[in-house]
Parts: sequence; structure tokens; C-alpha cells
Amino acid sequence: MVNGVLYTTAGTRRAAVALDAATGELLWMHRLNEGERGEAAPRKLSGRGLTYWDDGGNGVILYVTPGYQLVALNARTGARIQSFGDGGIVDLKQNIDQDLEPTSEIGLHAAPIVAGNTIIIGAAHLPGGAPPSRTNVKGYVRGFDLRIGDRKWIFHTIPDADEFGNDSWLNDSWRSTGNTGVWAQMSIDPELNMVYFPVEAPTGDYYGGHRHGDNLFAGSVVAVDLDTGERAWHYQTVHHDIWDWDLPAAPVLLDITVDGRAIKALVLPTKQSYMFVLDRVTGEPVWPIPEVPVKQGDVPGEWYAPTQPIPTQPPALDEIDLGVDDLVDYTPELRARAEEIFAKYTVGWLYDPPTLAVADGTFGTLQLPSSTGGVNWPGGSADPETGFFYIYTKTQIGAIGLINDPERSDMDFIRGRPEGVSSRDTTRNIEGFPMIKPPWGRITGINMNTGDIVWQIPHGEAPDNIRNHALLGGTDIGRTGWPGRVGVLVTKTLVIAGESGTYTTETGEVGAMLRAYDKATGADIGAVYMAAPQTGSPMTYQVNDQQYIVVATSGGGRSGELLAFRLPE
Repeated sequence: MVNGVLYTTAGTRRAAVALDAATGELLWMHRLNEGERGEAAPRKLSGRGLTYWDDGGNGVILYVTPGYQLVALNARTGARIQSFGDGGIVDLKQNIDQDLEPTSEIGLHAAPIVAGNTIIIGAAHLPGGAPPSRTNVKGYVRGFDLRIGDRKWIFHTIPDADEFGNDSWLNDSWRSTGNTGVWAQMSIDPELNMVYFPVEAPTGDYYGGHRHGDNLFAGSVVAVDLDTGERAWHYQTVHHDIWDWDLPAAPVLLDITVDGRAIKALVLPTKQSYMFVLDRVTGEPVWPIPEVPVKQGDVPGEWYAPTQPIPTQPPALDEIDLGVDDLVDYTPELRARAEEIFAKYTVGWLYDPPTLAVADGTFGTLQLPSSTGGVNWPGGSADPETGFFYIYTKTQIGAIGLINDPERSDMDFIRGRPEGVSSRDTTRNIEGFPMIKPPWGRITGINMNTGDIVWQIPHGEAPDNIRNHALLGGTDIGRTGWPGRVGVLVTKTLVIAGESGTYTTETGEVGAMLRAYDKATGADIGAVYMAAPQTGSPMTYQVNDQQYIVVATSGGGRSGELLAFRLPE
């Protein structure tokens, strides 16, 4: 929201929209018909926002279309700025140090990020559990001139032959491997003139037999100079990723005081439910992050990293070590059914490797958290006055079973089910009921000056089909939390977050609640009704001396909407 105008993206073609922030009235809308280019986009629909830049005039709106085009608009009128790129558009599939077609598999649904005279753009691809090929487009990061759209620099997330990190790709695998983009939001420290970006996994989320080595800069947070793109430092959070533990959320920049020492910190949430806390000037860990030996697997052709970095502070925010004691036990039948599912898989710790899915054996390795987290793209929020950090995580089991399927992929192994095994055979729920104990979604408050968890609460109610499940036999399960992708908003006194699923509320309405918690204790303060679940993160702003909270919602049979709540005067 800027100068009384709320800007957002919306719709299946990702229109840029300007609304009156006090009334919701549509002021202007801009959208492109990208034809085949848009139809082939790996990241479609409304996206995750846009960027405002104060150019000293009317202001500039910048956003990336599904077809991977950067658009610059006059913030007052919505007209394209003709002096930027080609008539207000920069084709992001050009000038990327690789030959691409208009329909090549690369896009972005995150918002661009700007500072100084530079706009930085990442890249996203299709989900990579079963890619058709071991080769793909590389997801390089680029900086562009804000006024004219010319490329200023490019950072090769898969280093070229003469670049730092290339030796972490054995057998020249850097030449053929792709992905390794930055699909999450980035962060900028204008005082340090640095941009920080979290990098995803290389091609093949669960099998790395075609890319031996640690694979820099995959799974890394990288700090580069805003003006030149030159690397200042990096920190790899997972070596040779074969779990799809790519970095999903923006690094949060927070100044903290640890043992009397002032630190410009970077807090990096991960799918693994760990947070990597680094000095954002140097990249050094604030608390020790030892390299811990991990189990080596036996999938043919795979290469296994001998160790993985495990933070000591803060502790893991969610479950990371699955065992039989974690299985649901509301009733003896639920427990017995959960144990039957459990026995079909290899089970272990966070970094136990994927296994083959075999029809007459186990169906792969159970994963907790699943490959969608833990934490996902909404990330967390920090309180700059107290140094506290607030974040939602979900507790949900995934499974990685590897198969060879030459008809689907030229990779030796991809994620899948053995021939003759149905999705019903490999289910990880009991007639829809989760096989592990709740909470299935939670919000955590962490004191980042000490690295200690201060409070943790279940967030969200289970839907009606879970609360009233026949196998519960009438058992009241209370507030269990519910898995989703939920962002949190922190204010002077509150933490605010919407629920990720719908259910019958106490008033008899089917919907979800936007909840407020005491940020010091996690205690319930209040809630308001929403007809559909929250997507993304709430935002707050003030217009005409009145405070608003705006939430994006969709699901539960309803199309996407923005809901605005106004606080009492």
C-alpha cells in the first residue's frame, strides 16, 4: 500500500491491480495475453505480489508475468512505461546466458525486489520430483537497471567452469544440470548494499546420481553486491539435496544482541523446520552449526554427502525424527491402522536418504517434515523492537519412493510408485485421517537474542471430516492445528494469522478464522470469521487515521478474494 492505493496481482493471467486502500474500489488493471508462452508457463495464476519503486514522480509498479516477462507500469495510471525495456516490457527469457525459446520451462511467481537503481529477478521451474529429463533450464539470478531495463549483472547459481563452486559439481555435471533457481522472495540490506537470495535444488529433487558432489549454490543462501552481483559470501544449508529441501522463504534481516554483542543477523527458515541464523555481514553462524554425519544410502548410482549442517540454536521448530511413538493413538483401531501404513515404508530421521519403491518390499522412505515443510513460502515475521521471530510450521508426512521409468524420464530414478501398486496402497492417511499425532500446524515464538523457543501453540482447526471421523468414535480432539501454507503478521502487541482450512465454526458457519494471539505468550486474544482459508500472509496499513488488515483468501469452494478488516476507531 502506497499513498492510499493498494497494489496486488490477481487472476489466472496475473493482472496487476490498483485498489483504493480504504474502499477496495478498482482504480486500474493491467494484464497481458501471453498466448502459448503463458500456457507453457511453469508458474501460472496470480503469483505472489509485485513491487513499488519511488522514481520521484508517479511511482513505478514492477511485476513478472506467468510467461516470464518483467513489466513496468505507471503506478498512478497503470500504463506501461515506454522507456523501460521494449515498450515497458523486458523479455526475461533473453540475455540469460543460455539459449531459450518463448515456451522454455522457466518463470517466477515471487515479486521482484528493488533497491538503489537495481531490480533483482529470480527463476522458478516445474516441480522436480519426476522430471522428464536430467537436463533443464538453469535458474540464474539477474540484476536490471530500474530506469531502462538493461541487464546489469548475472549470477550463475550453477557456476561456470572458471567460477567459484564449479568443483562441487563432479564429472562436469554442471553442464547438463538445470533448475537451481531462486523461486522464493529475496531480501536486501541497502546499508550493506547486499541482496540475499535463497537457492532451490538442482534438477531431480530426489535423485542426484547425475549430479555428484555438493552442488553449489543449490540449497544455499547467497549474499551478493547489489550493484555488481559479485558474491560476498554463501552458506549451504543442505549438501547434495535429495530430499527437495530447497529454501522456500525470504531471509529475514533482524538486528539482535547475543551475549552482549550486537549482530546484524539473517534468519533463514527452512523446510526442515530448522532456522539458520547467520551474521549477514560475514555469513558466519551466530550459534554453532556443526557438520553431522548422516546415513548413507544404497540407491544405484547415487552420491551421498557424508555430513549435513545441523543448527544448535534455535532448536527444530517441528518434528524431524519419525518413530512409532509419533503415530496417532486416539483409538486402538486408529493406532493399529497407522502401524500398518508405517510398516510399508523405511522410517527414520530427517536426513535418512530416499530408498527404492519395490512392489514386494517397502514403498520408499517416510519423510517428516514432508518436502513442502515445515516452513514454506510465506516464511516468518520479526519484531525489530524485541528481537523476537514468529513463524508457522506444519507437521505432515511425505514419502520418497524411487523407481526407474524410462517412458517418463531419462533419469535413472524418479519419484513414483512401483508397477502394480495403486495410490490407495501407498496412502499415508487412515481413510483421510492423519497417521501421526497432532498438532498438525503450529505457530512458534522465538527469542532470537537467545535462540530459545518462548511459546508454541496449535494453529487452526481440523475440518469437519476429521473432527467427526467415524474411527474417532466420538472422541473430542480439540484444537489440533491444520497443515497449510500460512504467513503470520506481527504488530505492536499481536501475532495475527488466518487458518488454512475450513470447518463449522462455533456460530454454525462454514469457513475459517483470522486469529490474533498475544505476541508475548501466544495466548488467544480474538478471532474474526472468513468464508475461505487464508493464503499467503496478512498485511496491515493505515489510511485516513484508520487501521486495516487485509488477507488474501481462497479455497473451500470459493474463488480468490481480498478481505479487508478495519479496526474500531
